[in-house]
Amino acid sequence: MANDVKSFFVTDGDTFFGQPPTRGPWSRDHCHAGPVTGLIARAVENLVGAEKTLTRLTVDLSQPSPMNGFRIDANLVRTGRTVATALAVVRDLDDRICATAASLHVAARDIGPVPTVPASALDRQQATAGIFPIQKTNHSEPCFPDYVEIAYPPGEGPDPGSTTLWMKTLPLLPDEEASPFQRLCPLADCGNGTSRNAELSDYAFMNADITIVAHRMPTSDWLASSAHSHWHSSGLGMAQAVIHDEQGPVATVLQTVILNPVRG
Repeated sequence: MANDVKSFFVTDGDTFFGQPPTRGPWSRDHCHAGPVTGLIARAVENLVGAEKTLTRLTVDLSQPSPMNGFRIDANLVRTGRTVATALAVVRDLDDRICATAASLHVAARDIGPVPTVPASALDRQQATAGIFPIQKTNHSEPCFPDYVEIAYPPGEGPDPGSTTLWMKTLPLLPDEEASPFQRLCPLADCGNGTSRNAELSDYAFMNADITIVAHRMPTSDWLASSAHSHWHSSGLGMAQAVIHDEQGPVATVLQTVILNPVRG
């Protein structure tokens, strides 16, 4: 992992500028959507406040967010004693919309013991370091895969198919600790790639959105994704993933996938 940059973004006023770790694999000029989703989560969490927990975030990706600067506007839609909702818009410096998002925030409270069905925790200590599943890029610049740490449980690896991996990412901003939900976002947007059914040389598999539903906030820096992709001859697909911390599952992620065969 490269170590010359310490965060995904830097800021100048209300404008966010992508650093090399934010760069996506498809273009040297565009951000990976995962860190941008983290900033959207930050915007709505700051707007609603800590008294309610961000539990769902749906982001519709209109076009890639530029590395050379974008802004995020967030507005409260409704708020009550238990639930609040908000909307956010990502705009580039020419005021073009890059993404829109809707969030749900719920006030947590202690209701005492409840019935649960125990879920097995993944043992990160058994995982071994490995490479990011997708190594092919459309440019030669440093980008997202160069700045994340990857580890695979026994029997898992970077090849196509349903995949479980551990990932540790950078902070969103220098000198600011990301919230637990914000830490989910870079990994959450990788499910369509980590669980791809074929390689990029055969199919393009871009996601048009991302929905994260968190039922518990993660407590560890290392997070795991267990992802599976559904591809169909209609050109439509879906990637679904369960995100884990070192104690067990914390969230489910869905991505709508648009498939295009690569013509030789």
